[in-house]
Amino acid sequence: MEGLNFSLITTRPELFEYEGIFLTHYFTDNWENVQKFQARPDDILIATYPKAGTTWISYILDLLYFGGAEPERQTSVPIYMRVPFLESNFHKIPTGVDLANNLPTTPRLIKTHLPVQLVPKSFWEQNCKVVYVARNAKDNAVSYFHFERMNQSQPTPGDWNDYIQKFMDGKKVFGSWYDHVHGFWEKKQTYFNLHYMFFEDMVENTDHELERLSSFLNLSTSKEEREKVLNNVHFDAMRQNKMTNYSTIPNMIFSISPFMRKGKVGDWKNHFTVAQNEQFDKHYKVKMKNTTLKFRTEIS
Repeated sequence: MEGLNFSLITTRPELFEYEGIFLTHYFTDNWENVQKFQARPDDILIATYPKAGTTWISYILDLLYFGGAEPERQTSVPIYMRVPFLESNFHKIPTGVDLANNLPTTPRLIKTHLPVQLVPKSFWEQNCKVVYVARNAKDNAVSYFHFERMNQSQPTPGDWNDYIQKFMDGKKVFGSWYDHVHGFWEKKQTYFNLHYMFFEDMVENTDHELERLSSFLNLSTSKEEREKVLNNVHFDAMRQNKMTNYSTIPNMIFSISPFMRKGKVGDWKNHFTVAQNEQFDKHYKVKMKNTTLKFRTEIS
């Protein structure tokens, strides 16, 4: 990360409503340039709600395309430089737009947490391939809670009880989980270049999901190539890899919680009380009643 000037953020940002969802200034300061971003037909957009497996799928895609041809990237260029976070504007490093515009790779891999209605129009106009990963609401909430605790560039999370209420109300950075997963699910019905993946399926059978992803991308990957990718993207390997674990960013306080914490399905059971779980289930049933979208909160 030569040439990058990180500095510790001491004041956490405020959450405010913008374009119909909740954001912080780190994602609105460069808004016009984000919305005007010019996608190319071969760009691949990685879209997720925060903490749904974004870094995992980013690394998988990077290895599928560039793992063999550019091995030096794997040990010298952190994942957030290889796969720019489009709407980010953290001031001390180049904006996501600048990083994306200067990517030397083809295709360009670009990530976003924006809900479907705020994704820059050029991605749809250019018929870009979009890879969306969704994670069940309970595990997603737990992971996001720990991320907010350790990341100084996020608003203060409060205690778990307050947090879970705000999560249900959609008062989180990038808005409502429900709207986010629904929005891309609905888009998939009419936009055929969108591959919708589930975190739980990826945990349960990574190789199978890798095969499906390769097929969507029109990549012919041999069993050996997939095996190599699988070894690299195993959770423990990524957690120890400085290029993927975000340990080089001082705004993330690893003594509070690591960026890559558990990567499991069902960890929510260690956090939800019986009362919280009942309240959440009741709310969830109402919010999800008009959709064909189904999630698993545990795998055998």
